[in-house]
Amino acid sequence: MRGLVTYITSSLVDEPSAVRVREVPGPRETRIEVRVADKDVGKIIGRQGRTARAMRTLLLVAGRKSRRHFTLEIVE
Repeated sequence: MRGLVTYITSSLVDEPSAVRVREVPGPRETRIEVRVADKDVGKIIGRQGRTARAMRTLLLVAGRKSRRHFTLEIVE
């Protein structure tokens, strides 16, 4: 999942070298933390959160296939 989120995020931002994706495994779910440059945060969130919601939906679908639960957190 980390690779998927890294690919999507790097494609959306102006500074792909500043993208940092970290997986934090937990007992019930795996949290994926995304850090980008300050000026690119809006591009990751999107208008009214549409881009972030779409990425969360992709994680939900991919997680069901692997029988894991993933959450996406955008860290500023």
